[in-house]
Amino acid sequence: MELKLIAQDLTQTSKTACDALIVLVPELFAQSLPVSKAKTTSNLTELISQALKEGDFETKTGKLLQIYRSNHAAATRTVLVGAGDGSVKSIKTAVTAAVSSIKATSAKKLVICLSEVKQISAEAAKAAILCAADASYVYTSTKTKVEPRKLTNITVTVDSQALNASELIATQAYITPAMTGIEFAKEWGNRPANHATPDLLGKAAKSLSKYKNISVDVLGLKEVAKLGMGSFMSVAQGSDQPLRFIVLKYNGAAKTVAPTVLVGKGITFDTGGISLKPAPEMDEMKFDMCGAASVLGTFRALAGIQPKINVVGLIPACENMPSGKAVKPGDVVTSMSGQTIENLNTDAEGRLVLCDALTYAERFKPAAVIDIATLTGACVIALGAVRSGLFSANDDLANALLKAGESSGDPCWRMPLDDEYGEGLKSNFADMANVAGRAAGLVTAAKFLQKFTASYPWAHLDIAGTAWKSGAVKGSTGRPVLLLLNYLLNLESNHALTSVSIAKTAIKKVVKKVVNRPAKTAVKA
Repeated sequence: MELKLIAQDLTQTSKTACDALIVLVPELFAQSLPVSKAKTTSNLTELISQALKEGDFETKTGKLLQIYRSNHAAATRTVLVGAGDGSVKSIKTAVTAAVSSIKATSAKKLVICLSEVKQISAEAAKAAILCAADASYVYTSTKTKVEPRKLTNITVTVDSQALNASELIATQAYITPAMTGIEFAKEWGNRPANHATPDLLGKAAKSLSKYKNISVDVLGLKEVAKLGMGSFMSVAQGSDQPLRFIVLKYNGAAKTVAPTVLVGKGITFDTGGISLKPAPEMDEMKFDMCGAASVLGTFRALAGIQPKINVVGLIPACENMPSGKAVKPGDVVTSMSGQTIENLNTDAEGRLVLCDALTYAERFKPAAVIDIATLTGACVIALGAVRSGLFSANDDLANALLKAGESSGDPCWRMPLDDEYGEGLKSNFADMANVAGRAAGLVTAAKFLQKFTASYPWAHLDIAGTAWKSGAVKGSTGRPVLLLLNYLLNLESNHALTSVSIAKTAIKKVVKKVVNRPAKTAVKA
């Protein structure tokens, strides 16, 4: 798919030949309707104004008016859509509604006009084009009669005063890799468990090693046992599918720059083990590796953008199955950290694979570690499908992730980590239990993980409510690839600013030395 971002006003855009033209109309447009038909006013502007005056259209977010073969535009179909206050959230809602309205048509070339959203940000422009691409995504991996996506070309136009040339270039460089990363995550998240085994997930990771600055190692049972990952191995032992521990490295900066470590839960299918889940909707437990998929998707995006940062990805991948070999409720296992865990509920397996990966992360001396997991049903109850749950005791890290989530339109919400929540994890037979009862289940799960993160800044993202959708639109969302990607790219910007600041300080010191240096005494002949 070809994605483009250009500076163009509404008049120019209306003359662009395409299968569908979507025009976002913000509230400010309605507040300043043209009072006359001046020569500088486009026919399409007049059409929008008339529709608003007649009450056939309104600027409320997501409201639509469709016109077929309008004389006011060169497009076959013109869709006017209300953009509300023009925020990232409103633009995402508007674009999703408009693209959905033309999805059943034969439209291949789409133009989205944001020129009337005068104060649009680069993040909002990114959101518009990525929403359009997302709405056109079609899963194909295990279908014999493939119905490829119809949209093959998406162009977004913005007002020339809104984004300068450098912002346009930077945004254009971002959108295609970001879309590719999201769709990589979605494709692997959507695959049935027999087409996304731990071994196949390892091969998917290996496929990324062909890109610049990315290297991948995939460890098997022998290597994992040598590392002492007893907690991880206990989850995998009930399955005939061999476990894999995947280590990805993106090295875009100097070796001296501490990496950010992303840890993705990779339970490729979760039956609950001996603590068997109920049958209804158990098929959706193929999505229990969406944390791992988001790490893979983020690395795929990094491959295209090539930022000057270092990132490590860790994916403990296995199935959680019931069998004669499966771990039993009450069993005590020893984690890589040496801490022992009483497994009171084998369906709380995600934290058992993550804890060993979190311990492994210490060897990289990371700047920060972020784990991503479809961890608890309690998070779905608390936050639904709108925001991912965010846990961190580090304010700077938490605030950076919150900022990245808001700016990317992939939001999260910070939850508490009070010490009192960890009281329920006490065990009579081990250093800790893996569950603490139903109350505040999403928090106690995070408190469990926190016990393995003392040596570095850590954050936990519970994406159980946001990683996939159910019902008629069942499928992976690709979240939180955008959140992670924006967080990492913000790190690059911060590093650049810090480098400039250090350089300026160094220059000032040199200048000061030169200015204050005593003049040499003249030597007499």
